[in-house]
Amino acid sequence: MSSSSKSGSSGKTRVCYFYDADIGNYYYGQGHPMKPHRIRMAHNLLLSYGLYRKMEIYRPAPATFEELIKFHSEDYVRFLKTITPDNMAEHTKQMQRFNVGEDSPVFDGLYQFCQASSGGSIGGAVKLNKGQADVAINWAGGLHHAKKCEASGFCYANDIVLAILELLKHHKRVLYIDIDIHHGDGVEEAFYTTDRVLTVSFHKFGEYFPGTGDVKDVGASQGKYYSINFPLKDGMDDSSYQSIFKPVIARIMQCYQPGAIVLQCGADSLAGDRLGCFNLSINGHAECVRFVLAQKVPTLILGGGGYTIRNVARCWTFETAVVLGEEISNELPYNDYYEYYGPDYRLHIPASNMENLNPPEHLEKLKTKIFEHIKQWQPAPNVQMQHAPPDAVMGDEAADDDADPDERFSQRAADSSIEHPAEFYDMKAGE
Repeated sequence: MSSSSKSGSSGKTRVCYFYDADIGNYYYGQGHPMKPHRIRMAHNLLLSYGLYRKMEIYRPAPATFEELIKFHSEDYVRFLKTITPDNMAEHTKQMQRFNVGEDSPVFDGLYQFCQASSGGSIGGAVKLNKGQADVAINWAGGLHHAKKCEASGFCYANDIVLAILELLKHHKRVLYIDIDIHHGDGVEEAFYTTDRVLTVSFHKFGEYFPGTGDVKDVGASQGKYYSINFPLKDGMDDSSYQSIFKPVIARIMQCYQPGAIVLQCGADSLAGDRLGCFNLSINGHAECVRFVLAQKVPTLILGGGGYTIRNVARCWTFETAVVLGEEISNELPYNDYYEYYGPDYRLHIPASNMENLNPPEHLEKLKTKIFEHIKQWQPAPNVQMQHAPPDAVMGDEAADDDADPDERFSQRAADSSIEHPAEFYDMKAGE
């Protein structure tokens, strides 16, 4: 369903937004901090503000088994498809093997949840690839901890990696930026040995999940210096955050020149998050979105963490408005979850008075180290792009692929294609 269509020639940003109406029904279990309900709350709030009139809204086509195994191992995806709360007892060995249980529990509809979350991110990447949108949004995505063969940190299927693999079919280089309070370890690990994806994560480091993301972790092999980590301490506030975010991203844009950007907007870096320890305001968090959009590159915007759910809904609603270039009132409109936003019923939340343990000179030192790493890059990697693989088939769209499935690429064609030896899917005609 679509509400309005803007032509690129009008100069307006064309935005498409993916939302599955069932997403809020998935339930990790009593007491679990991850609540998919927050995505329904955000959706309802942005509808109440009238933002839906300014963008194309799509229900994502569920990611297929074949799409999920572009990154994840077949036996892991088969396990996700099979496991239910009723048959868990028969699969205890597999649950241990795939790290499913406590943090990442088995719940009703687990596989459908993965399909919906990943389907929205892949769908967004396809819209960007086809030039049908300038910005695509999937607040149900951003599940950055999931690994090739295991669940981690409330994440089962890594929609981000799947979306980036889709973008790589059309773009030589993709920039991934992560402003969740946790290190984007699953995405970094997936692309650790390639220079075609630059991963940048700003996160709390030191006795904090997942424990990775030191400034010294820079990538390996062809990907050496193409993983950037900015480790931070408690109490990060808006001005400290912008003092590092903007110069680092500006330098990266200048030197790396990505064809597309994926921005993970985990809201657990906000002040007052149930699991977080930063002190960003919603406006400070959204300033990162503004700065990325100002680069004028096709951009996929995803959700992620965020455990004080009324603030997550506030944040992602405001950031949707920022993407659309719309001013919205601080007075919340009446909506289905109005009582969640008491006692003030306002959009913006005050930062707390917590101490910022990140002195400017320490941040400056880290920034200098990161600039040193950037200096190690070769000139922007140049990959020939003759044979871009076909786009993922979205929903009921006809396949874009007219190729003979039995045809095999010549070695020369394979060498000149957009694929990279470090990528996670095989180049097969008709794939």
